[in-house]
Amino acid sequence: MKDKRNQQDFFDLVFQVVRQIPEGKVTSYGAIARYLGIGSSARTVGWAMNASHHQKEYVPAHRVLNRNGQLTGKFHFNPPESMQQALEKEGIVVNEDQVQNFQHHYWDPAVELAL
Repeated sequence: MKDKRNQQDFFDLVFQVVRQIPEGKVTSYGAIARYLGIGSSARTVGWAMNASHHQKEYVPAHRVLNRNGQLTGKFHFNPPESMQQALEKEGIVVNEDQVQNFQHHYWDPAVELAL
Protein backbone atom coordinates (compact mmCIF):
# COMPACT_ATOMS: atom_id res chain seq x y z
CA MET A 1 0.00 0.00 0.00
CA LYS A 2 2.76 2.44 -0.89
CA ASP A 3 0.61 4.45 -3.27
CA LYS A 4 -1.89 6.79 -1.52
CA ARG A 5 -4.48 6.19 -4.26
CA ASN A 6 -4.21 2.41 -3.91
CA GLN A 7 -4.60 2.75 -0.17
CA GLN A 8 -7.72 4.89 -0.56
CA ASP A 9 -9.15 2.41 -3.07
CA PHE A 10 -8.56 -0.38 -0.54
CA PHE A 11 -10.12 1.69 2.24
CA ASP A 12 -13.18 2.30 0.04
CA LEU A 13 -13.53 -1.46 -0.53
CA VAL A 14 -13.29 -2.03 3.23
CA PHE A 15 -15.97 0.60 3.85
CA GLN A 16 -18.25 -1.09 1.30
CA VAL A 17 -17.93 -4.41 3.13
CA VAL A 18 -18.41 -2.91 6.60
CA ARG A 19 -21.57 -1.09 5.49
CA GLN A 20 -23.07 -4.50 4.69
CA ILE A 21 -22.59 -5.98 8.17
CA PRO A 22 -26.11 -6.37 9.55
CA GLU A 23 -27.14 -4.78 12.81
CA GLY A 24 -26.44 -7.18 15.69
CA LYS A 25 -23.57 -8.84 13.83
CA VAL A 26 -19.79 -8.36 13.98
CA THR A 27 -16.80 -9.40 11.93
CA SER A 28 -13.03 -9.23 12.22
CA TYR A 29 -10.32 -7.21 10.54
CA GLY A 30 -8.82 -10.42 9.18
CA ALA A 31 -12.12 -11.69 7.75
CA ILE A 32 -12.51 -8.48 5.77
CA ALA A 33 -8.91 -8.68 4.53
CA ARG A 34 -9.35 -12.31 3.46
CA TYR A 35 -12.61 -11.49 1.69
CA LEU A 36 -10.87 -8.73 -0.24
CA GLY A 37 -8.11 -11.15 -1.22
CA ILE A 38 -5.38 -9.62 0.92
CA GLY A 39 -5.37 -11.93 3.92
CA SER A 40 -2.21 -10.49 5.41
CA SER A 41 -3.66 -6.96 5.54
CA ALA A 42 -5.78 -7.14 8.69
CA ARG A 43 -3.77 -4.24 10.07
CA THR A 44 -4.57 -2.16 6.97
CA VAL A 45 -8.27 -2.90 7.55
CA GLY A 46 -7.72 -1.49 11.05
CA TRP A 47 -6.24 1.67 9.55
CA ALA A 48 -9.29 1.93 7.32
CA MET A 49 -11.54 1.65 10.36
CA ASN A 50 -9.57 4.46 12.02
CA ALA A 51 -10.23 6.62 8.95
CA SER A 52 -13.88 5.60 8.69
CA HIS A 53 -15.04 8.22 11.17
CA HIS A 54 -14.34 10.90 8.57
CA GLN A 55 -16.45 9.43 5.77
CA LYS A 56 -19.48 11.28 4.45
CA GLU A 57 -21.47 8.04 4.34
CA TYR A 58 -21.72 6.29 7.72
CA VAL A 59 -19.46 3.28 8.29
CA PRO A 60 -20.50 1.10 11.28
CA ALA A 61 -16.90 0.60 12.41
CA HIS A 62 -18.07 -0.57 15.85
CA ARG A 63 -18.98 -3.90 14.21
CA VAL A 64 -15.35 -4.72 13.34
CA LEU A 65 -13.37 -6.47 16.07
CA ASN A 66 -10.21 -8.48 16.41
CA ARG A 67 -10.28 -12.22 15.64
CA ASN A 68 -11.11 -13.04 19.26
CA GLY A 69 -14.08 -10.69 19.48
CA GLN A 70 -12.27 -8.04 21.49
CA LEU A 71 -12.87 -4.31 21.13
CA THR A 72 -9.24 -3.51 20.32
CA GLY A 73 -10.24 -0.48 18.24
CA LYS A 74 -12.24 1.25 20.95
CA PHE A 75 -9.64 3.96 21.52
CA HIS A 76 -10.34 5.29 18.05
CA PHE A 77 -13.90 6.11 19.10
CA ASN A 78 -14.82 9.29 20.91
CA PRO A 79 -15.36 8.51 23.71
CA PRO A 80 -13.84 4.99 23.72
CA GLU A 81 -16.93 3.62 25.52
CA SER A 82 -19.10 4.49 22.52
CA MET A 83 -17.95 1.38 20.64
CA GLN A 84 -19.32 -0.88 23.37
CA GLN A 85 -22.44 1.25 23.73
CA ALA A 86 -23.19 0.97 20.00
CA LEU A 87 -22.80 -2.82 20.10
CA GLU A 88 -24.99 -3.10 23.20
CA LYS A 89 -27.65 -0.96 21.52
CA GLU A 90 -27.74 -3.67 18.83
CA GLY A 91 -28.25 -6.41 21.43
CA ILE A 92 -24.64 -7.59 21.67
CA VAL A 93 -23.39 -8.23 25.20
CA VAL A 94 -19.87 -6.97 25.90
CA ASN A 95 -17.98 -7.80 29.09
CA GLU A 96 -14.51 -6.39 29.75
CA ASP A 97 -14.05 -5.39 26.09
CA GLN A 98 -14.98 -8.88 24.89
CA VAL A 99 -18.10 -9.69 22.84
CA GLN A 100 -19.93 -12.50 24.59
CA ASN A 101 -21.09 -15.39 22.42
CA PHE A 102 -18.85 -14.05 19.65
CA GLN A 103 -19.49 -16.95 17.24
CA HIS A 104 -23.26 -16.38 17.45
CA HIS A 105 -22.82 -12.76 16.33
CA TYR A 106 -20.00 -13.43 13.86
CA TRP A 107 -20.66 -12.44 10.24
CA ASP A 108 -18.17 -13.73 7.68
CA PRO A 109 -18.12 -11.69 4.47
CA ALA A 110 -16.67 -14.66 2.56
CA VAL A 111 -19.83 -16.61 3.37
CA GLU A 112 -22.37 -13.78 3.29
CA LEU A 113 -21.17 -11.85 0.23
CA ALA A 114 -20.30 -12.93 -3.28
CA LEU A 115 -17.46 -11.21 -5.11
